[in-house]
Amino acid sequence: MNFIFTKQDAIKGAIVYPLGDTIATLILGEFSWIRFFGIMLIGATIYAFEVPNYFRWIDTKTKHILGLKKTLIKTLLAIAYFNPLWIARHLFFIKLFTGQLALFHANDGMTLQTLWSIALQSFWAGAVLSFIANFIIQNKIKLSGRFLASAIFSGLMAIFYAFSETLFK
Repeated sequence: MNFIFTKQDAIKGAIVYPLGDTIATLILGEFSWIRFFGIMLIGATIYAFEVPNYFRWIDTKTKHILGLKKTLIKTLLAIAYFNPLWIARHLFFIKLFTGQLALFHANDGMTLQTLWSIALQSFWAGAVLSFIANFIIQNKIKLSGRFLASAIFSGLMAIFYAFSETLFK
């Protein structure tokens, strides 16, 4: 499989991911321009590269499967990508762009274990919603529109992830 990285995906990622995160930061009273531009950078690069290519891979791996089995496998493969490790990485990026990496070294601050725990609890708390959204994204939306749909859903989930640290810490 050849990897793709398009200007359109970079633009979509640069707009949608920081938009969802900004809503969360405004609600929590934690808005930061550095965080905004950091999430914009991640959305336009890492996420804009990884997500569309993974979705293409899902289509490639499931093209010979039919019916309900195909629908479920595509949905579960999408959920497998947006797993607790993905959430932990996203939360790590937030810490990075808010200058809170030093907290990982402080005795009373957040540890990687705490970050993992928050990510794991966030994943399970949003599992049903994630299943429904990924079912729709993978099975009802054409491949060309999946990254945008997924980015919008991830932007909404970013609001939830921002609250996750408060809810699950």
